[in-house]
Amino acid sequence: MSFCIILYQLKNDFKMKTNQLLWIFVLLFTFSSCKEDAKVNTNKTSPKKETIKGGQSSVAAVDGEQKNVLQVALSLPDFSTLVVAVKAAGVQDALVNAGPLTVFAPVNAAFDKLPEGTVANLLKPENKSTLSFVLTNHVAPSNYPIKQLKKEAKKGRKLYMASGKYLVVENKDGKIFVGGTEVLKSVKVSNGWIHVVGDVLVPSDK
Repeated sequence: MSFCIILYQLKNDFKMKTNQLLWIFVLLFTFSSCKEDAKVNTNKTSPKKETIKGGQSSVAAVDGEQKNVLQVALSLPDFSTLVVAVKAAGVQDALVNAGPLTVFAPVNAAFDKLPEGTVANLLKPENKSTLSFVLTNHVAPSNYPIKQLKKEAKKGRKLYMASGKYLVVENKDGKIFVGGTEVLKSVKVSNGWIHVVGDVLVPSDK
């Protein structure tokens, strides 16, 4: 074989290897680019929203936003017995709806005034409906700030409660009494009003 022929073959082999190497580099570059794009897309994926279980009442209050009835009750130690009762009766979601609601909320001391064993008995699963009835007797499905309660008292009106019963409103020397118990303090909440009371408003009958 002549020197020219050998040189020609070597030249062709070199071109072939160069083309092969070039294709290898192209494939590697393409693979690397795709991998980087995948990383970028993964990083840009929006985080999934956490699923909250347990109904509306499980939604926590957002900083800066006004709390609803249940959220306020949960945040104050004086309402711990009321919160336990609300959960036992399964009416917590009713306290977070849009309202407006007016809740006459008994403090812990109010439950202590009941005959011994009353609260423990009401908290039993078999008495859930009775407990619910008692608690709904503290909720008026309407908006009653203290100013409006004074107007209702002046007109001699009664408040219709979620239990289906009515409570008498009275103004005694500038102090408002509902169902015979004094309103100790009033708190504006996102879905209405909480009026703190010192007695449990137990319905006279079912």
